[in-house]
Amino acid sequence: QVQPVESGGGLVQAGGSLRLSCAASGRAFSNYVMAWFRQAPGKEREFVSAINWSGSSTYYADSVKGRFTISRDNTKNTVYLQMTSLKPEDAAAYYCAAGNGLKLILGNYYNSASYDYWGQGTQVTVSS
Repeated sequence: QVQPVESGGGLVQAGGSLRLSCAASGRAFSNYVMAWFRQAPGKEREFVSAINWSGSSTYYADSVKGRFTISRDNTKNTVYLQMTSLKPEDAAAYYCAAGNGLKLILGNYYNSASYDYWGQGTQVTVSS
């Protein structure tokens, strides 16, 4: 199993950029699909982005496509989320998740139930 730990959140002005990192302790990091979800106060947790085992395929929510980029470094057991052109509606707690079960093998990257391991979250605040 792996234990994700997020970092890199903070306060940024609208239009600015942030890079989130997720370091995953444990073994066989490269066996896991990694994803980012976010949850704003009073809202449900929503999918942001995912990356497959090798990093060759990436997936994005329509709301962040073209502005966010997910990447991973399997030598460092770390996944990143580069966020640019941030908007006030991007403000949320961002969670890193890991999974390698059948749901992900079948391509269900967008569902939080597909992931088994979650970090504690890092807060992103965007001022207008």
